[in-house]
Amino acid sequence: MDSYIDSMITTYDRGGLSRRQLVAALTGLAAFASLGTKAKAQDDSESMFQATELNHIALSVTDIPRSRDFYVKHLGLKVTRDGTNNCFLNCGPHFLALFKARQAGLNHYCYTIKDYTADSAVQTLKAAGFEPRRAENRVYFDDPDGLEVQVSAPNR
Repeated sequence: MDSYIDSMITTYDRGGLSRRQLVAALTGLAAFASLGTKAKAQDDSESMFQATELNHIALSVTDIPRSRDFYVKHLGLKVTRDGTNNCFLNCGPHFLALFKARQAGLNHYCYTIKDYTADSAVQTLKAAGFEPRRAENRVYFDDPDGLEVQVSAPNR
């Protein structure tokens, strides 16, 4: 996680991210870190899910080609799917998703969950009092600050 934070700060220092984008990305990481702290205080049997890794981050961007070109040029990400309203870029086994929006910021972030199935994730979240949103095999819910979290199986 430290290398990701360093990368985000370097990108910000070089003008590649706005302050708002940096804050949104760091907020997502802070949420991730707080989940880790809470998980240490509980044993695994008390956790709703067992996150095994940060799967991907999705950003809302105002200009898909400009953002795509930035991540390709400055971070060496590889375009896997490019469209008018979205672009997906590989970063090792993970990816960055860019979605066209009026305002830039964090769209959502996703964790790979051990033994994930969409049906069981929805049931688990509902039982814990969340209002999950399902789109095919993807399941989303809000963290305490309203940031959208996705849970998923590993990327294939």
